[in-house]
Formats: sequence, structure tokens, C-alpha cells
Amino acid sequence: MGARSTRHEVTDPTPKRIASGFTAVALVAAGAAVAQAFGRFTFGVLLPAVRDDLGISNTVAGLLGTINVGAYLLGTIAVAAVTSRVRLLDVMRGGFLFATAGLVLAAVAPGPWVLGVAMFSSGLGGALIWIPAPVIASSALAPERRGLAVGLMGSGIGLGIVFTSQLSAWVRSNLGDDSWRTVYAVEGAIAVIVLIATLLFVGHAQAQPSGQRAGLGGFAVLRRMRGWGALTLAYAAFGLMYLLVVAFLTSRLEDDSGWTGARASLAFTLLGIAVVFGGPLIITLAKRFGPRSALALSFTLWSMLTLAVLPGWISTTLAASVGLGLLFAGIPGLITLYVVENTSVEDFGPSFAAATLAFGIAQMLSPQIGGLLADLTGSFTVVFMLSAAFALTGTAAALRLPARGDVASH
Repeated sequence: MGARSTRHEVTDPTPKRIASGFTAVALVAAGAAVAQAFGRFTFGVLLPAVRDDLGISNTVAGLLGTINVGAYLLGTIAVAAVTSRVRLLDVMRGGFLFATAGLVLAAVAPGPWVLGVAMFSSGLGGALIWIPAPVIASSALAPERRGLAVGLMGSGIGLGIVFTSQLSAWVRSNLGDDSWRTVYAVEGAIAVIVLIATLLFVGHAQAQPSGQRAGLGGFAVLRRMRGWGALTLAYAAFGLMYLLVVAFLTSRLEDDSGWTGARASLAFTLLGIAVVFGGPLIITLAKRFGPRSALALSFTLWSMLTLAVLPGWISTTLAASVGLGLLFAGIPGLITLYVVENTSVEDFGPSFAAATLAFGIAQMLSPQIGGLLADLTGSFTVVFMLSAAFALTGTAAALRLPARGDVASH
């Protein structure tokens, strides 16, 4: 079926003191950093320290990552169910409560069980924040700048990753691996500040939800969007491939390539810096070449760059980290903007939640598979090779998208 109208026919029930324009986008981007960089990717950066301090195996560490993304999956189901009755802004506000609580709990976790609860809360909050964030941010700017707003959500995540990696490197170098909880304590304090700012200043002009049923997981609504099958498959491929690299990059470099913790953190920092620019850059390229070509090229490059990390050569690995960071932000940015541009504001919540559900199932399996393979083989080589293979699946899915239509044009 053809794309639904994307006109946002809304009333504005929010106070007039709310932030607008790029200020509003910046606040929502900060929320994306709390949801994704802090609540989900900090664990990957700290994994060697957490693993050694708590005396757990790679398999158990992978299970903690699975708990996080499993909660994210439950969050996407919840969003699909409630957005027909609850406004997107209220969903995002609720997500902040869970995400902040998870970070605070991780800061005081005495062992893996409590840390698992913290990972669950952070994952659930991450979904409730991330799914509404793109449309809330894009509505703060003029329609022709909607793609930029979506891209800046990835920039917020990138800045969060840079901050996390540098903070983690400093804490581990100066306070020792057993001080990894300090990183979560600092992030929890920042999350409280962003939560307060979001409650006070972020608004979204949306009419009351229709109350209509969205079907199981929102797929009844998603199927109205053109190219929904190919896009969902591409999103699932991304979920399978990215955590195998992002969650285990530090461990791969330290355990297999003999890198120091500081040097491995540098690679992750470069990845994070690239994430800041990846969303806007790749979405800009998609304006010229179209979503199908941009996505297919991005997935293919991910496969190549992942394999480039395996030899452990310093210059090649650092360059590959930059490229992976650009793609890490750009691929989901393209997928998100495609949904924004091809659904109405009423359909966006269930549609994006349904697509994210497939992504969530994939990423729930990914870290557990990675940790298990690392324990069975004694290295992360097969893990990275599997990520490259999943990326080529994404290439095939992207080539099935409609040939015409620009994700970045209204």
C-alpha cells in the first residue's frame, strides 16, 4: 500500500513555556544519550572491568546484555500497545523514570543479580524514550529539516558514547577496575538533570490518540507502510550485527589483540565521535542517492570494516572504528526517517514500535550468542565474522526497498 499522509494534524495541549526549535531537539537528543549511550552501551565499554571485578564469565556477561535488550524488546511491545491511548510525550517521560532508576541501581549493584535488575530497568526505559524521540524531535523543526532532527538523535547518542568511553578510561586508569560503578553514578546524576529538563521544557503537539487497536505488536499499522517487510528485515539484521561489534569491541581488542585498556577505550571513543556525525552525514547522502542505495552501501561497508578490525593493526582498527561509528548512527537513522516520512503521526508509534520489535528480538539474541561463541572458541574472531555475515543480510534486505522515493523528502 502507498505511503500514508505524513501531515501532523494536531492540537497543542502543552504549555507555551516549552522549548522550541533546535533547543527542543537538543533536549530530546540528550534524552537519546541517556537511553542509548548510558543505559545500553556503557555496559559494553565496562565489560572487562565488570567481568573481572564480579568474577563472571563471558557467557554470564552476555546474559546481562541480553537482559538489557530483552527489556528493550518488552518496551517496544508496550509502546505499540499504549500509543493508541497515550501520547508519545507521556511515553517518553515514563521511559526516563525507568532509565534513570536503572543507572542509579547499577551504581550501587553489589553483584550480577542486582546489576541484571538495573540492566532490565535501563533497557525498558531506553525503548520508551527512543521510539517517541524521533517524531517529537522532528516536530520541533520545519518539515524540510525533519531529516536533520532525526539525524541529530544519533549525534546525541554519539556524544554520550564519547563521554562514556572517556569517563570509563579515566576511572579504570585512576581508580581501578573495581571502581566501574563510579561511571554509572556519574551517568545517573546526569540522567536526573536531563529528566527534570525534559519534564519542564520538552513538549509535543499531538492530538489525543485515536484509541484504535494497533494489532499484535503494532504490525497491523506497520503493514500500511510501503516497503515495510524489507525495512523490518533490514532493521532485524542491524539488531543482530551491531551489538556483536559494539558490545565486544573493547573485549576483542584487549583479550585478542593485546591492547591496553586505554588504547581500547580510544578505539571506542573514535567510534563514538563518528556517531556524532554519522546520522546527519548519511541521511544527507540518502537525499541524493535514495534510501535503498544508501542502506545497501552502509550494510556492505559495515561487513568490510568489521573484518578490518580482526588483525588488530592499530591504524587500521582506529580507522575502521571511525567508519563503524558513522554507520552505527547512519543505518538506524535512515530506517527511522523512512518510518517518519511514510507514516502519519498517529501511525508512527505503533509502526516504529513494530519495526523495532523485530530489531529488539534480534538484538536480544545477539550479545548472548556473542558471549557464548567467545567462551567456546576462546576469542572474539568468530563473533566479528558473524556480524559481517549479518550485515550482508541487511544489504539484501535494503535492495528490496521501493526503488523510488526519497526518505529525506516530504
